[in-house]
Amino acid sequence: MSRNNETLTVEIVEPQATFTLREICERGDCHAELVLKMVSYGIIEPVGALTQEQDRQWEFDLAALLRLQKAMRLQRDLKMNLPGLAMSLELLDEVETMRREIGRLRQQLGQLSPDQDSD
Repeated sequence: MSRNNETLTVEIVEPQATFTLREICERGDCHAELVLKMVSYGIIEPVGALTQEQDRQWEFDLAALLRLQKAMRLQRDLKMNLPGLAMSLELLDEVETMRREIGRLRQQLGQLSPDQDSD
């Protein structure tokens, strides 16, 4: 049984922090061309509505950085192409939304259950 000797690095960043194209490439460990392709496939989005001509001035938020890192892991681990990444991330987002909704509904159900026991 072999062990992967990767080191996990955690960087604390302000939630409202933004990153330039260069910074997101450095933190995401990828080339600008890949980031531009991911933007065109809707995998990540720059902050605000900017045109393609302004791509060098784009800024990305923390959510975009985390999504980029997730996309890079999927691409590396599962050898996915960009359309596959876009679809997979969309499905993962839907699953997360459903999990939150289930949690909210369970909480509401839990609040109703004690009232029914006292009857």
